[in-house]
Amino acid sequence: MEQHKTGTLYVIATPIGNIEDVTHRACRVMSEVDALACEDTRHTPKILEKYGAPRPRSIFSYHEHNEEKAGKRILGLLEKGHSVGLCSNAGYPGISDPGYRIVSQAASRGFRVEVLPGAGAVEAALLAAGLPTSSYTFKGFPPKKSGPRKGFLAMEKDRPHTLVLFESPYRVGKLLADARDVLGDRMAAVCIEMTKKFERTHRGFLSDLSAEFQDAKIKGEVTVVIAGNNPKFIK
Repeated sequence: MEQHKTGTLYVIATPIGNIEDVTHRACRVMSEVDALACEDTRHTPKILEKYGAPRPRSIFSYHEHNEEKAGKRILGLLEKGHSVGLCSNAGYPGISDPGYRIVSQAASRGFRVEVLPGAGAVEAALLAAGLPTSSYTFKGFPPKKSGPRKGFLAMEKDRPHTLVLFESPYRVGKLLADARDVLGDRMAAVCIEMTKKFERTHRGFLSDLSAEFQDAKIKGEVTVVIAGNNPKFIK
């Protein structure tokens, strides 16, 4: 049987928009841990305040700009037998956010790693898109420039899996145009502000969506879902 040291790292999913999507377990664990490492120390405590849950004794930041330093702090706490909660501003830490390295380091040192499931933009957008869910590929954020972005997309050209991507609201039109050029005219969906007040999903072929979003000004988080190489979803 695998043996663990006494320190535990809790990887905690938090709401991607609607604060009501937090789980009772997440609130409880965030209150009970010895320390809470979060992307923004002003953002995460608002969840606890909303539900009247007490703050943990220690709250500190863990994000892309201090990942190494904060990671050492987490490992030090775990080494002393403390429990540490890890969360990002939205969804799962480690999914297009820092978190993978500290989870890997904690696990390799024999500390217990426990994941608390919750809301995630990938699954929400995949289901909202109305495209096949039996298998899919999530590739995070594509490159910012067209050339590398097209190469990034070309790797998926012949694969049957539904493709899920995150994208900046300022580059959605460019991504859709490059996807149309590289993948052909496939069914896709643009999911904006998932779970929030102004949530909306635009579905259609890439040619239509790229025209729709060519000059569109978008606010908020965007997830793009594109059909795989399946004749049923290609013009």
